[in-house]
Amino acid sequence: MKAASLLAALATATLCAAHAPALAWPDKEVTLTVNYGAGGNTDVASRELARAMEADLGRAVVVFNRPGALGTIGPAYVAKQAADGYNVGVVTLSSIAIMPHLMTIPYAARDFEFVAAYGRYRYGVVVRADSPYQTVADLVAAAKQGPGIFFGAPSAPNNLAMFDLGRVTGAKFEQVSYKSGSETVSALLGKQVDAIVQNPSDVTSYIQSGRLRLLASASPVRWPEFPDVPTLKEAGYDVEIDSWLGLAVPKGTPEPVRARLEQSSKAAVASDRLRQTYKQLGVDPVWMPGQDYARMVDATYEQMGRAIKAANLPRMTN
Repeated sequence: MKAASLLAALATATLCAAHAPALAWPDKEVTLTVNYGAGGNTDVASRELARAMEADLGRAVVVFNRPGALGTIGPAYVAKQAADGYNVGVVTLSSIAIMPHLMTIPYAARDFEFVAAYGRYRYGVVVRADSPYQTVADLVAAAKQGPGIFFGAPSAPNNLAMFDLGRVTGAKFEQVSYKSGSETVSALLGKQVDAIVQNPSDVTSYIQSGRLRLLASASPVRWPEFPDVPTLKEAGYDVEIDSWLGLAVPKGTPEPVRARLEQSSKAAVASDRLRQTYKQLGVDPVWMPGQDYARMVDATYEQMGRAIKAANLPRMTN
């Protein structure tokens, strides 16, 4: 009887010990690694998420920026950290589902447990206000003549919208690459290119002041700032690009900890302050559970692989 009691006690102690780290979590600050530089949309959106999660978790969520290599340095760092729940990373859809097709990176979706998606970027096809192109149809018609249309974009997924538009219409779009969204907008205003594909924060003020014109949303949804402007699909072109902000932790992180992070991120995205900040950034404050985000990553990886191959985009050298 004593032996049986001892065995039962040992089993109970072992079970408690196995679950203790998860149940006690968090008992110190949590680190959030952001894969882009300070001050950009991803950084500002992620810092606002961290602020709101702090209030929910009762512990500091400290943001560190690890930019570079088109958003892939941050996820590469996070994938190698301890799977204890204190190392959380921003793993954007582009960094996990698009960039692996364009460059060699030291991680894959299998290296992470996905926590949630916490915001959706929007993209739009934009020309100068004095441009002769009043519609996407005008732009496509011009791109079928002569040397085609030169457009500006920093990288994927922005450029994929125009390449895909060319693929489905037979039009010729040539990319001029720029280092940032602001540099791309300056190039359009300076008449170095005829069109660009950018985010609301880059172009909204110029559209509202009458210097630029939004021809179409390149995203699956219209821009609420300009609700009368159609999406490319609504305009008759089977083209759209999508990108999300996502959270992930290293593979092997205890499920109760991952689930607690998921719950906290959901509460954060529902906060009024976060939603107002995202509105100013032109990022949609929408939330998605980790399992759904993981499925989106897998589906987008396959979809973007086909799109990049069709566009004949060369692989980059790291």
